[in-house]
Amino acid sequence: MIGPGWMERVFTFYSPEGAAALAASLASFDRGRVVVNVVDMPIKCPVAPLEFCFLADWYFTERGIRDQVDLVYVTPLDGAFTKPIADKQLGGMLSDRNIEVITEFNTGEVDGVGGRLIGYDGREVEFDLAVVVPLHSGAAYIGRSPGLGDELGFVPTDEHTLQAKAAANVFVIGDAAYVPASKAGSVTHFEGETLTGNVARFLAGEPLEPGYDGHTNCFIETGFHKALLIDFNYETEPLTGHYPGPVGLPLLKESRLNHLGKLLFESVYWHSLLPGRDLPGLGSAMPNSGKANQNPTKD
Repeated sequence: MIGPGWMERVFTFYSPEGAAALAASLASFDRGRVVVNVVDMPIKCPVAPLEFCFLADWYFTERGIRDQVDLVYVTPLDGAFTKPIADKQLGGMLSDRNIEVITEFNTGEVDGVGGRLIGYDGREVEFDLAVVVPLHSGAAYIGRSPGLGDELGFVPTDEHTLQAKAAANVFVIGDAAYVPASKAGSVTHFEGETLTGNVARFLAGEPLEPGYDGHTNCFIETGFHKALLIDFNYETEPLTGHYPGPVGLPLLKESRLNHLGKLLFESVYWHSLLPGRDLPGLGSAMPNSGKANQNPTKD
């Protein structure tokens, strides 16, 4: 990916340098084929590449050149998202915006000169500008602790107690944890209550509490001053309704209110979450109140 064509036709937004170079290239891009390619999982937040597609659609529409730009989303998954209900909603939104989705594509090579993604199965996807999301890995120091992490540098972890499987006195949170949950910031926040409690229990010689349920929520910017909110856990996929209760932000629905909620969250993050203040009415467990369907699914 970082061979010929890197930072010319092939970009990524996962570094300051990459984001700046991509912004400059998009500013002068007036026609052609823009391909957003997720190489493999895991990545830090599964909706980030989808957000880029939605915002690119808005950006090119605002510039009056959307009909001259083909937007393509290429993923190794069998749909736009990992959860069926959310996948149906997000896939429909991509289709409505005339964004092509190519699924089950496992990228083997990025040809920056010829403008091609080449899959391991021989399929090719042509591009004029590629935004590539590479496979993410854990922190380097995990690899320097023999037996602690896996081959990607993530720590195998009990998904409910957050105790490392390699050592009883190690507990894991956030991006470091290899658990079947998103690597979004909300996961780290919701894990915190269980982790701190279990560290205290471990030091006191008490049984650990399997308290983390995989709770995740995420605002998805969809462009045109709107956003969509999803809320789910290990057992229950994203559902319609409201968060955090019957009166709240709409779930699985584009709205101006969700966009404003995401903008407000910046202030909440800096002034409440980082200083360690609890948010009234928002616990670590996924709320069932306000959901349109509370039947869990194991997908």
